[in-house]
Amino acid sequence: MFGCEERKGIKMGTTRGKALVTGASSGIGRETARRLAQEGFQVIASARRKERLDELAKENQNIIPRPVDLSDAQQLEKFCQELLDLSEPISVLINNAGFSVRGAVEDVSLASIRRLFEVNLFALIKITQACLPGMRHLRQGTIVNLSSIVGKFPFPTSGPYSATKHAVESISDALRMEVHPFGIRVVTIRPGVIATEFNDVANKLSGDLLSRTHPDYKAVYQAYGAAMGKLFSNISIPGPDLIASLIIEAVLSDSPKAVYSAGPLIEEILGQRARMDDDEFYLFMSERTGLKDLKV
Repeated sequence: MFGCEERKGIKMGTTRGKALVTGASSGIGRETARRLAQEGFQVIASARRKERLDELAKENQNIIPRPVDLSDAQQLEKFCQELLDLSEPISVLINNAGFSVRGAVEDVSLASIRRLFEVNLFALIKITQACLPGMRHLRQGTIVNLSSIVGKFPFPTSGPYSATKHAVESISDALRMEVHPFGIRVVTIRPGVIATEFNDVANKLSGDLLSRTHPDYKAVYQAYGAAMGKLFSNISIPGPDLIASLIIEAVLSDSPKAVYSAGPLIEEILGQRARMDDDEFYLFMSERTGLKDLKV
């Protein structure tokens, strides 16, 4: 279980409610768990790295660490059963856990893509299913699903990851309508580029793309890399507190927006998408990513 349902003198019912944050060992998840605890929620902080969670729990007695590997079916099943068995249901769910593997669609193995979907989508659905009975019983709750700007429109080398986030967007949109009659709110958060460990992990998992790709793709990777380097050269990359603040705003609001977006270039690109038809936007993105005039 989650250590116990009473920790360091905190008894159930003495806080604003019980929250669950997945992917809480670093970045957006860690900052969100910290903020929710400061707001008076008792927070179950889940992630793979136990030592990181233990460090986080030392900061605030409202935080309960619960290590779990969401890519492990048995661990996920056990975790969800524990959620169903809680005496006080989860009233705030932050589905933040996720990772990325980069590469052209032809370069990413099906095994890697399946693992992406297992963590980024299927685990999100499974955990949501485990929390919903309690929220329906309470006739209230807030579910915040972390998408991405690439969940709205993909960039080159982000195809499989973008597919998982497109799916998160669709699940969230359907769920929002389904659970509204029970007083449950569903919010989607679309971060842009944020300064966290996310990119470091993605680079590590993706490996050296140029050394293992077909020669045909080397020019694609190089052109895209150069375009992105130029695009972000004069842009300040915000930290995870930007997105954590949006999550807290949504949780505490009486009427949160359906979707929140924040991060570099988001307003520009979303604006262009709203003004352009599909063909125009494809050409716009091809130009911004350095591939419009590339011939190999």
